[in-house]
Amino acid sequence: MRTLFVRFFSRRVDGVAAFRANYDADGLPPLTPEEREAITSFQRCIACGLCDRGEAERIARSGGAYRGVMALVLNGSRSMPEFRAAAYGFTFVPESVLREKEDVCPARVPFVSIARFVRDKAAAVGGPLPLPKRVPSLPPLPPDNVPER
Repeated sequence: MRTLFVRFFSRRVDGVAAFRANYDADGLPPLTPEEREAITSFQRCIACGLCDRGEAERIARSGGAYRGVMALVLNGSRSMPEFRAAAYGFTFVPESVLREKEDVCPARVPFVSIARFVRDKAAAVGGPLPLPKRVPSLPPLPPDNVPER
C-alpha cells in the first residue's frame, strides 16, 4: 500500500531520464521504439559462419581484437551489447564487405544496419573504445604479420 501511495502522490520521473541516470555510466543508451523494432531483424542470425569466410586476414591483422563478422552480429544483436567495443570491432570491416555478406547470408541478416545501429549507439556513449593493438592473451604474431595501427 505504501508503494502505491508514494507513486500516486509523488512527482512522476521521466522514464528516459531515469534510464539515462541509471545506465549512462555503463555505456547503455536508451533505444527508440524504431530501434527496438529493428533489433528483431538483427536477431535472425543462425550462426552458420558463412559471413566469416574470407575474414582470416582481417582477424589476423586485428591481433585478436576482431573475431569475425558472425561474432560481431551475434554480440551486437543479442540482449544489450557493449556498444563501444562492438563499434570498435566493426571498424575492421568495410561497409562494402558487409553488403557482400548480406547477399550470401541464408537468414538475410542486415549486417550494414546492425553496424550502423551499433556505431550510433556507441557514439551516444562516447564512441568506439580504444582497444589495445593486440590482445595480450594471444600468442605473438610472426614478425611479418605484426599489425600496423
